[in-house]
Amino acid sequence: MVDDSGINGGAGLIEVSRKRLMVFTGTAHPKLGEEVATALGVNLGRVDISRFSNGEIYVQFPESVRGVDAFVMQTCAEPVNDSIMEMLLMIDALKRASVRRITAVMPYYGYSRQDKKTLPREPISAHLVADVITAAGANRVLSVDLHAGQIQGFFDFPVDHVTALPLLTGFIAQKNLPDAVVVSPDAGRVKVANKLSNRLHVPLAILHKRRPDKNVAEVLHVIGEVKGKTAILIDDMIDTAGTMVEAASALKKEGAVEIYACATHPILSGSAVERIDSSEIRELVVTNSLPVPPDKKIGKITVLSIAPLLANTIMAVFKDESVSEIVGGDNQP
Repeated sequence: MVDDSGINGGAGLIEVSRKRLMVFTGTAHPKLGEEVATALGVNLGRVDISRFSNGEIYVQFPESVRGVDAFVMQTCAEPVNDSIMEMLLMIDALKRASVRRITAVMPYYGYSRQDKKTLPREPISAHLVADVITAAGANRVLSVDLHAGQIQGFFDFPVDHVTALPLLTGFIAQKNLPDAVVVSPDAGRVKVANKLSNRLHVPLAILHKRRPDKNVAEVLHVIGEVKGKTAILIDDMIDTAGTMVEAASALKKEGAVEIYACATHPILSGSAVERIDSSEIRELVVTNSLPVPPDKKIGKITVLSIAPLLANTIMAVFKDESVSEIVGGDNQP
């Protein structure tokens, strides 16, 4: 046992002022879970996850978890529904095993794009996900760069919403890009793009686009000066890459010399990688909030690890310290 300033690793737990911390990971992104555990100086807690012949998920914790502060890491990777269900079963099992507190660590929050009703008779899926996480027994949620900040209000308990913006900013800044301009791919990302432009001390431009259908984007206007400049696009996620590729094409037509892009969540579904590879984008910088399989790690894609950010946040939560101080008081995207 150690005091608040010490960490004592072993058996997947640490002890700080008589509290025990354990980190568990599901099967969605075990590599990230291992990186976070390593950054914390602990071993991952043991959990057995298997499937019945009909596809139902089975979860069992082979060691005692009574009284621990449990952090369940599970990003919403494909298949998203299985990832969510697996996390819910882990939370339920821990709750029934008398843990002290359960924090659901969801680097990428599934269904986050469905945060409000835009058409009659459709669900608010992000709210439903929050409801089932709460019902399963979670006491807290930790997520990175939510698609919509209001998702935090879907929970009636604390949500630690951290951002990978400092990580992305640091990587871009090291490139010393000449005559740069940060570009928001749409009106919804202006706030984040403005933060990036302020951090890099470069101007801001905005693309005006419309979505005639799901996963389809059309750029109508470029607001701001991009001619002769190095454009830096920023978004929270890359799904089909339609938005980024269309934005890069529009910027090139407007006279941008080079186009870089960055995003937190590399969903990269469908033919996204092929689109990026043949696009005007010189380099796409993402984090490992979602796993990027080897077949998608093309030369244009750079993956940065958010493990240190998650580990520092987990330790701050565990020790009841400020989370906002981890990123200089600017933890809200």
